[in-house]
Amino acid sequence: MSPAVGGGLVLPLAGFSGLGCLFVDFSHSAMAADYLHRVSDFVRNEVEPVEGEYHRALHAGDSPWTVLPVVEELKAKARDHGLWNLFLPDSERGAGLNNVEYAPLAEQMGRSFLAPEVFNCNAPDTGNAEVLLQYGSPDQQAQWLEPLLRGEIRSAFCMTEPAVASSDATNMAATATVDGDEIVLNGRKWWSTGVGHPNCRFVIFMGLTDPAADRHRRHSMVLVPTDAPGVKVERMLSVFGHRDEPYGHGEVSFTDVRLPLDNVIAGPGRGFEIAQGRLGPGRIHHCMRLIGLAERSLELALTRGTSREAFGKPLLNLGGNRERVAHARIAINQARLLVLHTAWLLDTKGLAGARSEVSQIKVAVPNMALDVIDMAIQLHGAAGLSEDFPLAAAYAGARSLRLADGPDEVHLGLVARYEMAPYRSGTSEGGGRG
Repeated sequence: MSPAVGGGLVLPLAGFSGLGCLFVDFSHSAMAADYLHRVSDFVRNEVEPVEGEYHRALHAGDSPWTVLPVVEELKAKARDHGLWNLFLPDSERGAGLNNVEYAPLAEQMGRSFLAPEVFNCNAPDTGNAEVLLQYGSPDQQAQWLEPLLRGEIRSAFCMTEPAVASSDATNMAATATVDGDEIVLNGRKWWSTGVGHPNCRFVIFMGLTDPAADRHRRHSMVLVPTDAPGVKVERMLSVFGHRDEPYGHGEVSFTDVRLPLDNVIAGPGRGFEIAQGRLGPGRIHHCMRLIGLAERSLELALTRGTSREAFGKPLLNLGGNRERVAHARIAINQARLLVLHTAWLLDTKGLAGARSEVSQIKVAVPNMALDVIDMAIQLHGAAGLSEDFPLAAAYAGARSLRLADGPDEVHLGLVARYEMAPYRSGTSEGGGRG
């Protein structure tokens, strides 16, 4: 099990003269500690032991775009154990945990490709559920949110486009045009994660509605059934040859897709507002899971490095590998604390009070995970590149997260803007925050 974070952390409130230090307590609440123990045991005893056979069976059949019986069996078992919808702070529909409490649970889920779906906590369903919970109408919630939270259906999110630089979302070319009591969709999206899943029943489509409006009031988000006329999955994309079956990343075309205006979430023109609310928690969830992926990669590296010998010595005693392991441990722990601090800010100050920190972890954690996974691959030799170990797929997934939900460069620009702001206003204090 990864090192637990207990007690508290004293953080200086840089940039806030005279306020001294603030005590931030990252120790687990009794409820969070209980969930952490149960989730950790379930991942190690129920999920990880079946992963190898799961992947072999998935690719041995006629099509890997299928749901194997073991997945539904594990989902039912997790739900029976009360380990379901743990990401939702709504205690009626989820576990009622805040971000700091959920972080170590997401870390445990991140150890396994299967675990997030087993606990009904996989992206992009989590983000879509949060959107519907916060912005959806009662009818939208009844039709889409409730079956999503029961694990009966899956979903996808369609925002990125192939024909424009999607790092600037205002470039979006796909349209969502109001026509009387209907909304008409046209355009092409790609890297729509989850659209390959056989149970994907709807996507959330973001498109341009009013080009003349303020740049952040031009777009709308629309609930689109995957079987609506005019919706077509053109192809499934791969990341370094990995296709992430059965979820996948698809290129989807929308051709004169007509839907009731009631399918627009929160009304036309609110797409950017919803996107900001969705992406903040989504980014931190990715980072939480990546901590777990890095931990498991380090465990694999240690197992390999202590059980194999070359030139008469264990691998870990060769070529500076001890130092690489030490640096990996330090980097993981640093990243974990940065994520917990960001989670605490989200819990106490909301997204508006944590924008810089969300961007900081979105840069720091994927890069840390890539370094750790790469070290583990190197210790495994050529085997680390194969499907015999989860490391190659882990590397592909971590690398994609330097682009997903905004590339590093966009997030670094935001962090720099926050750091520079006090100096532009003529003060001499730094921009960091506690």
